[in-house]
Amino acid sequence: MSMPIQQETSGGRFWGGLSLRRKQVVWAWTFLAVPILFYALIRFYPTVEAFYLSTTNWNLFSKPGFVGLANFQRLWADVVFWQVFRNTVLYLAIGTPVSLILAFTIAYHLDRVRFLHGFIRALYFLPFLTTAAAMAWVWRWFYQPVPIGMINDLLSSFGLPQQPFLRSTSQALPSVLAPAIWAGLGFQVVIFLAGLRAIPNTYYEAARIDGVSNLTILRRITIPLLKPTIIFLVVFSSIGFLRIFDQVYNMTSGDPGGPLNATKPLVLMIYQTAFSSFEMGYAAAQTVVLFLVLLAVSFLQLRLLRDR
Repeated sequence: MSMPIQQETSGGRFWGGLSLRRKQVVWAWTFLAVPILFYALIRFYPTVEAFYLSTTNWNLFSKPGFVGLANFQRLWADVVFWQVFRNTVLYLAIGTPVSLILAFTIAYHLDRVRFLHGFIRALYFLPFLTTAAAMAWVWRWFYQPVPIGMINDLLSSFGLPQQPFLRSTSQALPSVLAPAIWAGLGFQVVIFLAGLRAIPNTYYEAARIDGVSNLTILRRITIPLLKPTIIFLVVFSSIGFLRIFDQVYNMTSGDPGGPLNATKPLVLMIYQTAFSSFEMGYAAAQTVVLFLVLLAVSFLQLRLLRDR
């Protein structure tokens, strides 16, 4: 009976001997331990496992066999991979700047609207809450020929020729990218609005007293003070466009990534390689390439934007 009491007393003395700051640190790490462990098991372990599997020829039905860099050599010689890589870069290079410019333009003017401001903001945010599959099928219906497709029907009413959209190797990628930009626009608008509201109004009042034009205020005050918001949205949007999958898979469901791989992103190629061809080692090598691209793009953007 005396032993537990003695241990409890020792523990109480240890805890009582800690300063308030050390107690706060202990409690902080206690609460952080569970999410850190969860994140390590869900994120870090699969990442390390992917690097290992990329050096094997695992096909789910046999034990992984070590093949070294053979999967990466195969990637280097794979014509389809380079086409898919080009598509992924196009999604990033077109989607990120177009979406951010549109979102900032909308937020900049919406910030000056007082009547029904909350309602209009909710309307812009609504597509972000919509299921990607449902949204993709609606846009796929828009692109259909007359008399089903609304866009071609509108073109015909103005005497313009119908467009193939998803059935064209040149128009398919922009046709898929348009709803992807539209879907994320509301989130970016809300973030830009929060950034604009965080800028102190005294800067604008002082500039107007000095007779500074609205364009100069935009260039010299608004955009520089929005730098943290812009950095966040650039990185967030870039990662989203590099990982685009739902819109492509659902809008080209008859030929995922088609026509002729014209819309196929790297994530869809990984999915097909792993779960259609069951080449897990080769899919892991593609995953490693995607991970390195995401890492490089994120660090490069952070470095460039911070330096500026």
